[in-house]
Amino acid sequence: MRKITNQQLGRMTPEEFRTAEKIPVVVVLDNVRSMNNIGAFFRTADAFAIEQIVLCGITATPPNREIHKTALGAEQTVAWRYEESTLAAVEGLAAQGYEVWAVEQVEGSVMLQDFRMQAGRKYAVVFGNEVAGVDQAVVDACCGAIEIPQRGTKHSINVSVSGGVVLWSLFCEYQKLL
Repeated sequence: MRKITNQQLGRMTPEEFRTAEKIPVVVVLDNVRSMNNIGAFFRTADAFAIEQIVLCGITATPPNREIHKTALGAEQTVAWRYEESTLAAVEGLAAQGYEVWAVEQVEGSVMLQDFRMQAGRKYAVVFGNEVAGVDQAVVDACCGAIEIPQRGTKHSINVSVSGGVVLWSLFCEYQKLL
């Protein structure tokens, strides 16, 4: 077994990536405070060809050295925008025809392994603050919630790790629709 070099991977250039087809998923970050977490979301969004990231509230925005440290340039390839209000961002996405789902532990949530994407639909997933999670008013504005099943003693996992888990699952779901 031999490791594959970056050149052998045949990755797109940043210019090619910007115009390439994306999966119909928007990530919304609700007051995420850690720039390392924000950078990790950019890098994950690049890896899975996510349509866009919406940075809300206290969530820092590029250009930022701390975000770049984790994003490794993905903040320059993944489309993003800033909105002061997460609630307004969610309502705007819903008005544009996105199904907006909170990633949160709530009554009546859908376990991630049971969530199914449907062809022709667009999705947005909202990830919350490292301590408070997704704001309750934002949860109320979503059409539902996706929960990551956990069996350990802790009640949550790091928000950027949650992003990796959920976006990988959505990426796999979308591949089934192709």
